Amino acid sequence: MTATTTTTTSRILSPRQRGLRRFLHNRLAVFGIVTIALFLVFCFLGPLMYPTDQIHTDLKNTMLPPGTAGHLLGTDDVGYDVLGRLMTGGQISILIGLAAGVLATVIGTLWGAIAGYVGGAVDAVMMRVVDAGIAIPATFLLLILSAIMRPSVPLMIVVIGLVSWLVPARLVRAESISLKSREYVLALRAMGGTHSRAVLRHIVPNTVGTIVVNATFQVADAILLVAYISFLGMGLQKPATDWGAMLTSGITYTYAGAWWLIFPAGFCIVLTVCAFNSIGDGLRDFFDVKGRNA
Repeated sequence: MTATTTTTTSRILSPRQRGLRRFLHNRLAVFGIVTIALFLVFCFLGPLMYPTDQIHTDLKNTMLPPGTAGHLLGTDDVGYDVLGRLMTGGQISILIGLAAGVLATVIGTLWGAIAGYVGGAVDAVMMRVVDAGIAIPATFLLLILSAIMRPSVPLMIVVIGLVSWLVPARLVRAESISLKSREYVLALRAMGGTHSRAVLRHIVPNTVGTIVVNATFQVADAILLVAYISFLGMGLQKPATDWGAMLTSGITYTYAGAWWLIFPAGFCIVLTVCAFNSIGDGLRDFFDVKGRNA
């Protein structure tokens, strides 16, 4: 009786409703959504409720421990309030991660869709470019570019986006090869539709599941790349900062017992990356078209 009722209810629900149901049943995905929402509030609205000076140094109040009056998480080696620094660094880390992830997804989607749709020699050449790019470590390229040019937020967004589009390109290309032989694409071509219309109106929209899921992983990877570069001392220069730069500044004082300069930033990086990855897993369930009834 119960099984019959469940099956009947599942048939009544639309595909989108079933997808949302699967997403909400994924506790890690829901946890990821809540975590990212809290981080956005903390980083972008927190400074309004807890204003601090993150531009001018205060050498009279350096290395204060957490709990000091007026400094909930203490201060760093030049007197910056660590909690305020965590908010400011989070703004930059999340902004670069989101923007670079979107840029990489857009470039990779268009590249992969065109390569898969056109096929032949064009596909071979375009995918060899992708293979060559994947063979070169992204961190290595970022370090070289950071040494040549002065790092800034727009530059890091563009650079990280330009080294991160390779994986989505391969994923979308595989989807495009399958989709280009579908009836609606063949009908469009028979009616005189252009190749660009076929790619933009049929190929790309029908790979949206793959695109959205991969985009969350791209954001997580971009946040990690920012942390890598900043940790190696090639990131944004003070007074600007991000979570990776906070780790770099604090690691000098590890053996002095100044844990508050390292653990908060490291915790934020790990939790944010895990949250985006959990959201990606949940979105994979949401776009699953194999008819799971969970």
